Amino acid sequence: MLKLISATPSPYARKVRIVLAEKNIPFELVTEVPWDATTATPKYNPLEKLPVLLLDDGGAVYESRFILEWLEAKYPTPPMVRGDIDQRLFARQVEVVADGICDALVLVFWERHRPPEQQSQPWIDRQMRKLDGGMRALAGWAGGRNYVVGDQFGLADVATATVCRYLDVRFPDYPWRQMHPGLSDYSDRMEKRPSLANSVPVPQMISDKVV
Repeated sequence: MLKLISATPSPYARKVRIVLAEKNIPFELVTEVPWDATTATPKYNPLEKLPVLLLDDGGAVYESRFILEWLEAKYPTPPMVRGDIDQRLFARQVEVVADGICDALVLVFWERHRPPEQQSQPWIDRQMRKLDGGMRALAGWAGGRNYVVGDQFGLADVATATVCRYLDVRFPDYPWRQMHPGLSDYSDRMEKRPSLANSVPVPQMISDKVV
């Protein structure tokens, strides 16, 4: 059976959990805090990042975007990327924007863990501009629609929904729901789907000093 090394709040790991569930692939969930010294992540991923998908043959697949590509190639049914070439490319574009938002949020999260006198407000502002722009794009694509691409749940929905819920967990003061009510409604609908309802992110305590 496959094993997924995951962190509970990680939007990257949640994407993989959702796709594994959508494809009905059995897996064992292994929860770790990748920032702590006790993590086994470096044993499987030279970049020391989660998620990591451990294979039956002892191999490992890592980096969420590549894991999803691997799953799509190895377990093509049901597909997470559907439609004609333009729809498939658009789904990948949505994923790029969603991942970019998450990347910016992680940078802000750790910058805010520095002592106040060492924090760079211009750096935080730059990342928040990425967040603002990315959320406007997602709102334009998802707001008022049942699904972001086509008429079925797919990769673009996985990417968009995970960003929205991650904001609720790690950045509850960011008023994205007030700014983008259509996207808020979309997120609420997506969260009722079993694969999302069973993978709700929760904060994690980090014991080791990181910054």
